[in-house]
Amino acid sequence: MTIERKLEDLGLVLPDAKPPLGAYVPYLVRDGLVFISGQGPVLAGGGAICGRLGDGLDIEDGARAAQISALNILAQIRAAVSGDWQKLTRIIRLCGYVNAAPDFTHHPAVVNGASELFVDLFGERGRHTRAAVGVASLPMDWAVEIDAIVEIS
Repeated sequence: MTIERKLEDLGLVLPDAKPPLGAYVPYLVRDGLVFISGQGPVLAGGGAICGRLGDGLDIEDGARAAQISALNILAQIRAAVSGDWQKLTRIIRLCGYVNAAPDFTHHPAVVNGASELFVDLFGERGRHTRAAVGVASLPMDWAVEIDAIVEIS
């Protein structure tokens, strides 16, 4: 079953890879690793999930934002492997940044929205190391931003 089909079964759509918002590249391939720049919760049809966790957004909103950020990471992976998902060896690392109120402490539960999607799609190849960090603000007032390192063959 293709990744696109698995996503369809989950009711999700793989968006096109987004261009960078500044003077950087969206991904870089080096020595069998793909370093993916931070991806936000930008919806396939435009718009984004914005705001602060614990100040207008709850854990479920944040987990959905993380899931959408993961979809944008997948779009960059697809571009890096020219659509050949067999080249993806493993998701190595995620770093999730959560736009959070000072007293919000459930950053891991938010970033689980991305982690669980990768495991659902890739099984053991989707299990990864991770950080989940609360920050005072993010670009475009995004609720979440996630970067990734993946291994390819």
